[in-house]
Amino acid sequence: MAEAPDVSLEPIGAVQRTQVGREATEPMREDIRLLGAILGDTVREQNGDEVFDLVEKARVESFRVRRSEIDRSELAQLFDGIDVHQAIPVIRAFSHFALLANVAEDIHRERRRAIHVAAGEAPQNSTLAATYAKLDAAQLDAATVQKALTGALVAPVITAHPTETRRRTVFDTQHRITQLMRVRLHGQDETEDGRPVETELRRQILTLWQTALIRLSRLKIQDEIEVGLRYYPAAFFDVIPKVNAEVREALRTRWPDAGLLPEPILRPGSWIGGDRDGNPNVTAEVVRLATGSASYTALGHYFAELNKLEQELSMSARLVKTTDALVALADACHEPARMDEPYRRALRVVHARLTATGQKILDREPAHTLDLGLEPYETPDELLADLNTIDASLRAHGSTLLADDRLARLREAVDVFGFHLSSLDMRQNSEVHEEVVAELLSWAGVHPDYASLSEPERVEVLAAELKTRRPLVRDDSELSELARKELDIVFAAARAVTVFGPEAVPNYIISMCQSVSDMLEAAILLKESGLLDVSGEDVYAPVGIVPLFETIDDLQHGASILESALDLPLYRAMVHARGESQEVMLGYSDSNKDGGYLAANWALYRAELDLVESARKTGIRLRLFHGRGGTVGRGGGPSYDAILAQPPGAVNGSLRLTEQGEVIAAKYAEPRIAHRNLETLLAATLESTLLDTEGLGDLAEQAYEVLDDLAARAQRAYAELVHETPGFVDYFKASTPVSEIGSLNIGSRPTSRKPTTSISDLRAIPWVLAWSQSRVMLPGWYGTGTAVEEWIADGPESPEARLEVLQELYKNWPFFATVLSNMAQVLAKADMGLAARYSELVDDEELRARVFDKIVAEYGRTLRVHQLITGQDDLLADNPALARSVFNRFPYLEPLNHLQVELLRRYRSGDDDELVQRGILLTMSGLASALRNSG
Repeated sequence: MAEAPDVSLEPIGAVQRTQVGREATEPMREDIRLLGAILGDTVREQNGDEVFDLVEKARVESFRVRRSEIDRSELAQLFDGIDVHQAIPVIRAFSHFALLANVAEDIHRERRRAIHVAAGEAPQNSTLAATYAKLDAAQLDAATVQKALTGALVAPVITAHPTETRRRTVFDTQHRITQLMRVRLHGQDETEDGRPVETELRRQILTLWQTALIRLSRLKIQDEIEVGLRYYPAAFFDVIPKVNAEVREALRTRWPDAGLLPEPILRPGSWIGGDRDGNPNVTAEVVRLATGSASYTALGHYFAELNKLEQELSMSARLVKTTDALVALADACHEPARMDEPYRRALRVVHARLTATGQKILDREPAHTLDLGLEPYETPDELLADLNTIDASLRAHGSTLLADDRLARLREAVDVFGFHLSSLDMRQNSEVHEEVVAELLSWAGVHPDYASLSEPERVEVLAAELKTRRPLVRDDSELSELARKELDIVFAAARAVTVFGPEAVPNYIISMCQSVSDMLEAAILLKESGLLDVSGEDVYAPVGIVPLFETIDDLQHGASILESALDLPLYRAMVHARGESQEVMLGYSDSNKDGGYLAANWALYRAELDLVESARKTGIRLRLFHGRGGTVGRGGGPSYDAILAQPPGAVNGSLRLTEQGEVIAAKYAEPRIAHRNLETLLAATLESTLLDTEGLGDLAEQAYEVLDDLAARAQRAYAELVHETPGFVDYFKASTPVSEIGSLNIGSRPTSRKPTTSISDLRAIPWVLAWSQSRVMLPGWYGTGTAVEEWIADGPESPEARLEVLQELYKNWPFFATVLSNMAQVLAKADMGLAARYSELVDDEELRARVFDKIVAEYGRTLRVHQLITGQDDLLADNPALARSVFNRFPYLEPLNHLQVELLRRYRSGDDDELVQRGILLTMSGLASALRNSG
């Protein structure tokens, strides 16, 4: 390994800038100054001059650290021995500033987009307008587009996450502050009702300051369900139907005879309440709550819209004509006061039937009920048919303007949200399936010791069992607690499919899937609950089995596992029953934890290439589900670039990806922001599907060989640190807050799948979150520097020639460029000076030096190779928005890190003061919010 370079422990990269497009960003800095000043005034008024002076001194000193005017140890001394009663408001002040800075940045993005549009500039990449221009230039024929977009789906899947700890009140207050800043953005000093904007800002920031940022009790899964559902009234109900209509209209205008997008392309999903992998808190009752709450939310939206429509569509039969179908629909309402108002009567019929539907399928009484003694709707299609009847009558008699407004949005909403709102995925670990199925087979007398069988023997037993219609167990069977719980959960999913429709639970995901038997074991559980029947000619399979390949080894074998499953006539029949569609999930988190950043990214790319080829050979339609986290170490980064960086054929009109943690709020808390982010997903999906975005051509195999070599070297370097360095686990536990993530009230899920201290058993979220809190960001870069340095020096060509190969790949291959760009984001957010402060929490000085010195040396190598390949001194040259963010906000993170170290030291030395624990949790929440993609 090369000698460790001389790497400064002070912030480097983009944060060294003193000018970051100063003229363009001055309005944002003005917003930050305004919000920061109001927050400062609030802190002084509420907590006194002493706390305010400490906050202000910490702020000033943090900026002096950035300017290298003082050593950061001087700032750290400011908090040595600080009274915890003073520490808490200081932490809260800087955490609140992070929230307010997020608002200012979001507003600035709106400002910049408006300036671009006003200047008449060409649409920016990642907008649908830019995508349509590219499609027009490609001159694609209708048959090609129709085939490519058959079964098109873009599904952001909301997942529970411990780094999103904000309470609903904080969420709503931040939303109101955003709305007020938007009023200022448009040059207005007063709200619509004449109140001064600044006064209202002060009122909201005071509310924010007097509201607890986080809960004192551990977040329950019921709370996580509520958090996930909040995004529907906040943004999704407004945006998703609108975007679906826009895309369908744009594509059908271009290819009018192709019958494109008969189903909504944008359809959201959720894991919250169905993902029980390592989470014992998910039960049958939780599944029922998750699916029922989702339906309640959907129907609540429909009721509210119907009430508004009834007010709006007041037309009199004396003044307008109606269709016979509309009259027939309205005639079910016999209210004399509305006899000459056919549209209102028709809407009341719809309202009453939907009320009956809610009373039938929901566990709680829906709001806005109307009982006319009518029958419930059996399916959302029946509801949509009645709304279509109203729509057709309006259009037939000169009221198209009315039809195109609220009614059109409601019809789109019913089309996409149905009675289920969003699709809940079920997920469980393959080891649990094996244990439960072994017990069921033993109880039924099929085989006494399934676990002892070889893989071919297991497949034979399972396939034979799946061909029968008899259940393995009865309701009164004497089963273990685990087996009974797992069966009850799957039966709850079956109930949801029956009650809310097949889209309520469309997928069953198998974590750590490593064999065909792992897939068939899940099928056995589905069969027991009635969700699978392959014994007759008409196969019933409303729920798809989705293998999740997570480790690098599993990713390398994923295609062969899938092909082996498809070779079984029984499994092939299941896929055929689902329209020849097979979904495969790719795990970004565990593959990274297993092999490091570069190796994981390349293993994922290779796996996709192999799976695409398998789909081609077997004739199935492949849909890939990307298990991306918010942070780069878990697959994060700009979605548009990530999707365009997929291999040819990997997107194929369909894309599902997880959205996690504080990233969800950053993307979807506001309608305008949500529209922009959903538009990005759609734009990238259309381009990846219909255009050649890889750009390698005949050089593909050569490029793949280079990455094969680089990835192998990177994995060895990563393994040498993480898996082979003596004491590494002890260093990790001592130098990061990973232990506190588990012991404090963060999220409903345990930090480990099993009660062990093994890195392999630790969940990826706390692994990445802990490294981001300590500002090492190790999962997003470690190993890459060594790999590139070795590869350049180790070959028959000159080092200059080999470097030129990498430079050309960077210029011409979106995958490689995205890998380096995302890595640069992490390197810019990493800070070895702050990391050194965390390393001081490691009592063993020899262990501290052994591990931390390796980290610092690799950090220097990685910086150097990034500069060599890209030719950029500035890590964030290709990401000016993040450069602005880093420059403007990172000094405000500094006090949170120092206070976290101080409080961790006290907590671990036995200080059991509740405020010390709360302070640690507050620093975690504040840093997660400030970093915006820490988990």
